[in-house]
Amino acid sequence: MSSRLQVEFAGVPFKNPVVMASGTFGFGREYADLFDIEKLGGISSKGLTLNPRSGNEGIRIWETPSGIMNSVGLENPGVEGFIQKDLDWVNSLDLVNVVNVGGHSIEDYVQAVERLNDVHLDLLELNISCPNVKQGGMNFGVKTELAAEVVRTIRKVCKHKLVVKMSPNAENIVDLAKACEAEGADGLSLVNTFLGMAIDINKRKPVFNNGYAGVSGPAIKPIALRMVHQVCKNVQVPVMGLGGISTWQDAIEFIMAGATVIQVGTATFMRPEKALDIIDGMERYCEENGIQNLSEIRGIV
Repeated sequence: MSSRLQVEFAGVPFKNPVVMASGTFGFGREYADLFDIEKLGGISSKGLTLNPRSGNEGIRIWETPSGIMNSVGLENPGVEGFIQKDLDWVNSLDLVNVVNVGGHSIEDYVQAVERLNDVHLDLLELNISCPNVKQGGMNFGVKTELAAEVVRTIRKVCKHKLVVKMSPNAENIVDLAKACEAEGADGLSLVNTFLGMAIDINKRKPVFNNGYAGVSGPAIKPIALRMVHQVCKNVQVPVMGLGGISTWQDAIEFIMAGATVIQVGTATFMRPEKALDIIDGMERYCEENGIQNLSEIRGIV
């Protein structure tokens, strides 16, 4: 692979800008049996919480036109379980290790991040799309003031490069992005899943036990692309763009909208090695168009 796809994000070099999105790739072990995952630019880990979580009961995945809905509920081994079992393995790979962290209170976030301060990782991706149990379940990433408080608090204790993963359900995505930047985020990633609903008309009740669930896949791409474009025009920190990317053309669109790195998630469920198709397609596009590096087209729209 040439240098055309090499990028730098918050001082971290990537051999290409394609990262596997959190919650869609585990920690990479299962996919390593299917293809050479070291061809990827990076992996964003399954979302970790301070303590292990068994996730939601009932139906967790539901197919919807041009996408899926999920209500997995952050099932994960906890920060300590990840450190003991998976961290060294991920760090042994030739790719960028992005560790995703969630929490249901600011104290949860702080303790999880403090534990991760003691280990090696490349980027810490803070998922602020979690419900805050102390605010009646209100999503941390909806209100600008609440998101700013989380980032401000975490920035004080986090020793790693901090990337804030934003919710598209925010009241004002640009204001929220600017607030995260002002509070010390080294980068942003957006968008997380949209809030949706499915109803079982035979049972006459919601498909998911929690009523609502996260929508992802190609159906959300145009909205995600618009949000990434808006945010990139209003912040100085680099952005990871995601939301429905399933082709190399999609990836190029996100780069042109201003993203430095892109993440691929739901498309992997349709074809496990889809990310490699995207990498190859981006390389061909650059070669055929005389582009020496993606920086030449980043943010040109």
